[in-house]
Amino acid sequence: MSKQAEQPQAPDSAELADVDFESALGELEALVEQMETGELSLEDSLRAFERGVKLTRHCQGALKNAELKVKVLTEANTLDDLDLDDPDDT
Repeated sequence: MSKQAEQPQAPDSAELADVDFESALGELEALVEQMETGELSLEDSLRAFERGVKLTRHCQGALKNAELKVKVLTEANTLDDLDLDDPDDT
C-alpha cells in the first residue's frame, strides 16, 4: 500500500487579507531579488520561498477576481458593483 504525499494547504487567507495586489507583488519581487543573491541561509531561503508561494497565490487570486469582474461587466454590459466575496454572486 503506497502512501500518497499530502496536498499542500492553501495559504491562510486571513494572513494576506489586508495586503493589496501591488504590495504583494512588490514584496514578492523583493523576495526573489533577495533569494537570487544566494546569501540567505537554507532556513531563511525556505521561509522566503514559502512566503513567495503564498504571495504568488494571493496575486493569482486577485488577478482572477479582477478578470471575473471584467468578464461579468463586459458580458452584462453593466457597471454594477460586484461583491466577489459573496458566494451568491458566482
